[in-house]
Amino acid sequence: MILEEWGWSTDFAEAFALWNDGHHVPARVIRGEKNYFRVLSSVGELTVRFTGKIRHHAGGRPDLPVVGDWVVIAPQGQQRGTIVALLPRRNSFSRNISGRRKGKEQRAEEQVIAANIDLVIIVSGLDQDYNLRRIERYLTLVSSSGAAAVLILNKADLHPDPEACVKEVTRIAGTTPVFVCSALEPLQLLPLQHYLKPGQTVALLGSSGVGKSTIVNGLLGEDRQKIAAVSSSDGKGRHTTTHRELFLLPQGGILMDNPGMRELHLWGESNDLEESFADILTLAQGCRFRNCSHDHEPGCAVQQATAAGALDRDRLANYLKLKHELQALQKSRAS
Repeated sequence: MILEEWGWSTDFAEAFALWNDGHHVPARVIRGEKNYFRVLSSVGELTVRFTGKIRHHAGGRPDLPVVGDWVVIAPQGQQRGTIVALLPRRNSFSRNISGRRKGKEQRAEEQVIAANIDLVIIVSGLDQDYNLRRIERYLTLVSSSGAAAVLILNKADLHPDPEACVKEVTRIAGTTPVFVCSALEPLQLLPLQHYLKPGQTVALLGSSGVGKSTIVNGLLGEDRQKIAAVSSSDGKGRHTTTHRELFLLPQGGILMDNPGMRELHLWGESNDLEESFADILTLAQGCRFRNCSHDHEPGCAVQQATAAGALDRDRLANYLKLKHELQALQKSRAS
């Protein structure tokens, strides 16, 4: 097993040096189940669990292994082993767990979705899933992780004017590349090959039914992921992908498929909006007051741009919504 093919690099090797005693091996988590993980290591693919000591010393759920993590394994024979340590992550994707605590207090609890990702491909379907405000939310999530992003508008065959959608999304995507395709036609996925580099991990994110599993199958060149039809009544897909999983691509690179997320509560800070809403922040530099809320203050350059038609009202409303969500999250975490 060549670990470099799965993203192993010098920084992980340096972190593993403390465990390099002949009794432990490094491994990458490639699939997570309810009670165990599948990992790839120099001694092959293993089924593993983590020790009670890891759970005891973990500060919370974010400190436990997830798909994409590099871990230290104590092999036990019969393709089994135990996770004894988690190597430091380069980055991670997190969301706030939805729901509330007792009373009206908003719960702030981090759920790490995946770790050590170099690039995120955000997938949106050009059917009933198409939603600019949701795309802005995904862009903010990726910005908070520090990874790069690419936007794919899938199911071009189901929209009467897919190029118009590309123009709409390009206006809100900033420097993020935007592509349109029908993933049922593998040749239309060729532009993605530019981003699939050996040793680099690429994650697919999007709602259920947008075609992530179809894209995985197209890039792998074989039907590895189940595909289900989308409901014609509400446009919602079923969770054909039920677990996060890493796949090694034949042309190089590692691809992570993720279950669709119907709820995406942000986890981060207000400055995570700087990249996904760069146009609004640029306009805000012309506001009379430095702490302008862009709501009712006189001399607000953002409101002036909205009134003049230079800034979409729905985009501004979504920016303020996400900003308030992140501010409430920060307040909850600090209390």
